[in-house]
Amino acid sequence: MNVTTEVWLITIAIMAVVLIFDLLVIGRRPHEPSMREAGVAIAAFSGLAVLFGAGVWWLSGPRYAAEFFAGWLTEYSLSIDNLFIFVLIMANLRVPRHLQQFALMFGIVLALVFRGIFIALGAAAIERFSWVFFVFGAFLVYTAVKLYLDYRQPDEEDEGTDNAVMRWVRGRFPATDDFRGTKLMVVENGRRLVTPMLLVVVALGTTDLLFALDSIPAIYGLTQEPYLVFTANVFALMGLRQLYFLIGGLLQRLVYLSVGLSVILAFIGVKLVLHAMHEYGWDARLGFDAEIPIWASLSVILGTLTITTIASLLKSRRDAQPGSAE
Repeated sequence: MNVTTEVWLITIAIMAVVLIFDLLVIGRRPHEPSMREAGVAIAAFSGLAVLFGAGVWWLSGPRYAAEFFAGWLTEYSLSIDNLFIFVLIMANLRVPRHLQQFALMFGIVLALVFRGIFIALGAAAIERFSWVFFVFGAFLVYTAVKLYLDYRQPDEEDEGTDNAVMRWVRGRFPATDDFRGTKLMVVENGRRLVTPMLLVVVALGTTDLLFALDSIPAIYGLTQEPYLVFTANVFALMGLRQLYFLIGGLLQRLVYLSVGLSVILAFIGVKLVLHAMHEYGWDARLGFDAEIPIWASLSVILGTLTITTIASLLKSRRDAQPGSAE
C-alpha cells in the first residue's frame, strides 16, 4: 500500500480536528451525555469509519479495505471490553457521574499517545525482524488463554486501580479528600495538593498502556500496513467516551464478550505464527500454504462477535426471568 507523506499528514490533520472538536467543543463542559447525544456521536463516528473503509476500497482495492475493517472491528471490540475496567476504576475511585466524561477524555488522549508509540515500534520491529511475528503470536495466544481463565475464575481484586504507578503517586503527593471539579492540582494554605481526579487520570493512563500491549500485536496480525493500523486504532477510540455512557447497562449483559475476544485473539495469534512460518519458507518445505487470507480473518471476527453478542443477550434475558437460577 503506497501511502505518501502528504496523505499521512492530511489524515492526521483531519483526525486531529475531529478529535479536538469532540474533546474540546462537544465535551468542553463536564456533564453526563444524554442517550440521544451519545447515540448521535457514536453513529457519526461509526459512519466516518465506514466511509473511510469505502475510500480505502476505492483507492487501494478490497484487500486493504478488508484489512482496515478487520482491524477496526477487533480494536473496537477490545475497546468495549476495556470499558469494563473503566467502569471499575470510576466506581472504585468514586468519580462523580458528571465528571466522568472529563476523565474519559484524558484516557482517550493517553490511549492515542501510547498506541501511536507502540504502532511505530511495532512497524520498525516488523520491518527489521521477521521473528517478531512469533513473539506477537505467542503473546496473543497467552493473552487469549489468560482472558478466558479470568472469565472462568474472575479475580475479585481490581488490579487496574491499584498498580505500582498509582501507589507511587499516592505515597509521594499529598491529596485532597474530595474532587475539585476538573482540577488535577490545587494550592491550599501554601501547599500544592493533587486531587482525586489526578489519581483517576493516572489509573486510566496506566491501564491504557496495558491495553496497548494487547491491541497493537492483535491488529498487526491482520495488517502490516502502519497507515491502516493507525487509522483503525483512532477510529476505534472515536466515540468511546459516548459509548461508555450509552451502554453502561449493556456491558453487564455482554457476559460472553471476554470469551469471544479470547477466541479472536487466539485466532490472530495462530495467524501470526503461521505468517512467520511463511516468511521463513517453512510452510513450503512442509508442503502447505500457511497464509490465512484476510477474508477468512474478517469472517472469523464477524462470526465470533455475532455469536458472542447473541449468546450473551439470550443468557442475560434467561437469567432475568422470574425463577431463574441466581
